[in-house]
Amino acid sequence: QVQLVESGGGLVQAGGSLRLSCAASGRTFSNCAMGWFRQAPGKEREFVSAISRSGGSTNYADAVKGRFTISRDNAKNTIYLQMNSLKPEDTAVYYCAARPVLSRNYYETRTSGYDYWGQGTQVTVSS
Repeated sequence: QVQLVESGGGLVQAGGSLRLSCAASGRTFSNCAMGWFRQAPGKEREFVSAISRSGGSTNYADAVKGRFTISRDNAKNTIYLQMNSLKPEDTAVYYCAARPVLSRNYYETRTSGYDYWGQGTQVTVSS
């Protein structure tokens, strides 16, 4: 089992920045590929970013590429999502997810590919 707790969400003006954190406990965090997803009202949950166990491989949705940066600190059992140049369309509940994997360089972009989910943190970007 992996327990995930997101934090760092809030209300920000367009063009601003936020840094989300996801703290993990339980099963060995360093064995998990991790991801960030988001869900806006009335829409399906969508992929935002993913990172491998080692942190050496990352992937981003086209909508956030160049603005968001995913990272992890295995010593702190935490992943981060630095969000810059925020837009109103980034407004959503942001979730982190974990998937135990064998490969150090594997990352997962599918919602169905993850085993554990956090409760989410709200990000609201005003225009």
